[in-house]
Amino acid sequence: MFVGLNELLGVSVERPEEGKLTLLCATKTDADFLTHHFLSFYLKAGCKVCFVALVQSFSHYSIVAQKLGISLPAAKERGQLVFLEGLKSSCDVLFSEEDQSAGPNPFQFISGDGSNLKVLYEFVWTALSPAAGGDSWKCPVLIVDNLSVLLSLGLRLVDVLDFLHYCRGTVISQLKGNIVVMVHSSDDSEDEENELLAAALRHQSHRILWAEGLATGFCRDIHGQLTITQRSLWEKRAERDLEHIFQYKIQDKNVTFFARGMSAAVL
Repeated sequence: MFVGLNELLGVSVERPEEGKLTLLCATKTDADFLTHHFLSFYLKAGCKVCFVALVQSFSHYSIVAQKLGISLPAAKERGQLVFLEGLKSSCDVLFSEEDQSAGPNPFQFISGDGSNLKVLYEFVWTALSPAAGGDSWKCPVLIVDNLSVLLSLGLRLVDVLDFLHYCRGTVISQLKGNIVVMVHSSDDSEDEENELLAAALRHQSHRILWAEGLATGFCRDIHGQLTITQRSLWEKRAERDLEHIFQYKIQDKNVTFFARGMSAAVL
């Protein structure tokens, strides 16, 4: 049986969940399709979205979103999407003359010791606060792709975790919204700080989607394996987390999922 990601997660654009932290993990594979899915899903659901892009440009996300039936320029124009292009903001800090006329650059932390993420947090708060979006949108959503990049920019692990802690307090607890965060992780990685970041996020998340490459290598009909873990509620920690494993195939305009051993290559 071939199904979509919304069916696997039990969600719909008519009634998006609220108050969830979703962690997207990638190990030895490209899991960008997960980021694109959640971006298009929340825009289709009518949510106010703040997207912090640390990996790709706006045009890249826009091209993919167009294939999924979403126009990111139109979403920006109507005020539903606030897009922070990390690559451009970083270059502005490092190579351009400082211009405060449009407000402080959210990435100004890279010009210092990297410990002050207050301006980046204030950017998120301004983008998602009720005053910024009025009452026309559903729950606010913060998407960060890819949080591991902040460590590569020289930030300390504790400062990245503090930033996420404040975002959780604001977006999830105060505004009853959602957060989606992507990180890369691998058991044999030598990047200790990044693995500590991934471990901390796994502990805090309500839901984990972990994409992995196939141990057997390339296959035309199977592009990877996705493990979905639904964490038990904090007040019900005695219950076991629910874990389901699927394989997937990435196509031009969608991704299909199926149980292990049920791909077209086997059937």
